[in-house]
Amino acid sequence: MQLEPISVGDYSFWSLFLRSDWVIKGVMAILVLASIWSWVVAIDKFIMIRMLRRRATDFEDTFWSGRTLDELAVALGGDTRDPMARVFAAAMREYNESGTVQRVGSQSATHERIDSVMNLVINRELAKTEKGLPVLGTVASISVFIGLFGTVWGIMNSFRAIAASENTNLAVVAPGIAEALFATALGLIAAIPAKIFYDMYLTDIDKYGGRLEGYADELSAILGRKLTKGG
Repeated sequence: MQLEPISVGDYSFWSLFLRSDWVIKGVMAILVLASIWSWVVAIDKFIMIRMLRRRATDFEDTFWSGRTLDELAVALGGDTRDPMARVFAAAMREYNESGTVQRVGSQSATHERIDSVMNLVINRELAKTEKGLPVLGTVASISVFIGLFGTVWGIMNSFRAIAASENTNLAVVAPGIAEALFATALGLIAAIPAKIFYDMYLTDIDKYGGRLEGYADELSAILGRKLTKGG
């Protein structure tokens, strides 16, 4: 199968890509791949954050259903898919282990260990939720500059064409200028959504982190009262 020759007057995106030199092709390919990568990460983050919110709501409903902490721990069993459930499990494990050794040390020391364990779990869980965000931040910050490089290169090609033909006719400079503008557009297409997603998900994760910390504070207060009463 033989490909049809590209018309000089054809300025479709595909024609601009095929007609450009290897540098512009490389710039365009990088920007397209960066855009696709950022959308994949963005969709994955959307699903993850939505799932985290739903699971947190379900766990909070169960937690405040009137069961004792021991009953909740038994009902939870090994099902700790939700970060909030993992915070609870870690706190209860530390609390029970402190009780097993007859609460060696003061009650305040035990309480501090519980708080420390919960903070470690929260930090670990938040680190998991932030995976992929650097991709969005990187695409948002460098795509414009990659597109700008393609823009400069395309304009240089236009000047070379003028020098070679000694003609400033639009037909001579138009291809290079079109390639330059196309590279600029691709840079913006990659950078703008990535920046929007980055800021949006960073805010969502901060809010979720605050929700986890708020729950940890409530659980810490409950366990603190149990320690004061002697279990």
